[in-house]
Amino acid sequence: MNSKNQEGSKLYLFSIVIVAVIGGLLFGYDTAVINGAEKGLQAFFMQGDFNYTNFMHGITCSSALIGCVIGSAISGLLASRLGRKRSLFVAGLCFFFSAAGSFYPEFLFFSKGEASVGLLVAFNLYRVLGGIGVGMASALCPMYIAEVAPSNLRGTLVSWNQFAIIFGQLVVYFVSFVIVGNHVIPAIERMADGMNMVTNAAEAQWSIEEGWRLMFVSECVPAGLFALLILLVPETPRYLAMNGKDDKALKVLSRINGAQRAAEILAEIKSTTMEKKEKLFTYGYMVVFIGIMLSVFQQVVGINAVLYYSTTIFASMGMENPMVNTVIMGVVNILFTLIAIFTVEKVGRKPLLITGSLGMAVGAFGVALCSIFPTLPPILNVISIIFYSACFMFSWGPICWVLISEIFPNTIRGAAVAIAVAFQWVFNFIVSSTFVPMYNLELGPMGANFGHLLAYGLYGVMCVVAAIFVWRLVPETKGKTLEEMNELWRKRS
Repeated sequence: MNSKNQEGSKLYLFSIVIVAVIGGLLFGYDTAVINGAEKGLQAFFMQGDFNYTNFMHGITCSSALIGCVIGSAISGLLASRLGRKRSLFVAGLCFFFSAAGSFYPEFLFFSKGEASVGLLVAFNLYRVLGGIGVGMASALCPMYIAEVAPSNLRGTLVSWNQFAIIFGQLVVYFVSFVIVGNHVIPAIERMADGMNMVTNAAEAQWSIEEGWRLMFVSECVPAGLFALLILLVPETPRYLAMNGKDDKALKVLSRINGAQRAAEILAEIKSTTMEKKEKLFTYGYMVVFIGIMLSVFQQVVGINAVLYYSTTIFASMGMENPMVNTVIMGVVNILFTLIAIFTVEKVGRKPLLITGSLGMAVGAFGVALCSIFPTLPPILNVISIIFYSACFMFSWGPICWVLISEIFPNTIRGAAVAIAVAFQWVFNFIVSSTFVPMYNLELGPMGANFGHLLAYGLYGVMCVVAAIFVWRLVPETKGKTLEEMNELWRKRS
């Protein structure tokens, strides 16, 4: 037997992981595309024959998150029934048809360019469809990578999925910036009677009619590529072994790990999947609780309030070109995500989470401090936001997904991951939908600054609580095989 069969092929492993992380890129792309499109979209629906309120606009900007809850909730069932690979293909189709439908929501039933309540409903349904794809990909991509990766590379490779999410957000920030070009972005002004008005509608007409559409349809390119490429990767060996396809599982394991190690891994998998019908709480309540709380804390630290509304936030801080600041933040996020990728297997999961939580708290409290003392230079506000975001990117961003993909025993992983990720999207929706009214809350002598203090003061406190949670309850999983997690939780239960 040649040395390649003995050692396995890292090229083969990396090639299938790259395909899987395109799902992460689409996750980032789909959730962040609204950042550049929302002003044109708002101005478009304000031209309709109905009162397009701020509440309606908030729901429209967040409607994809409803789909994310649905997609993550059904991901476990689909992963168990269809397999990881075919479920990811379904997610790719959701991304593609959502992007096309968001570009042209008038398809079949409405006249193009005529805003109406019916068209608003149709647009939101297409966004929900994309959210279903995001929810499925958010659970299935880390699961797929974790189930094909050797234990010594698992943390690094799952972290690449977070890199792809952030890279997808950066790509869509840049694409939106290019699409806007020299065109004028609509300016929405709140009038004394509580109504909104587009104050530069004539100059911004192209952005209102076409700009936001092009931002959404640009997602069709990576979505179509992902749906095609996912057909070329293998099913995960753990899913194959759990469904009695040992020969196929051994073949995949051999190509990744080498023949000798593949046989050992298959034996370990079979020893933990004999009781295929194990119930969710077979290993106690704590493992499920920790998985859920990891998801909850990833959201209540407030990061998506920044990722979804950064352009609006930077504009409120007095920045002349907030889109440029958003792109700069995206570049910084990419660089700090690399820290996690190159240190997660050396430093471990817990140290990165705790350090990142405390760093985020410093950034959030920095924004709150600027709200208390408005005479401080505006650039300090911007630096605090970017530092807060950067600390998330080497901690809760990638490491939460790593832990969720690896802490659950094989026999409950599909259901447990689905529950944990569903909680993540529920709290994502809560944070995203409450941020704007909380951030804009005016009270007492502080006026608008009171809302800024309230929002980032609250997020800072949550960051500190998250650090304590990780320190006290979360196990370190560095270097452990997925099969060893069964024994760890049996001892704890």
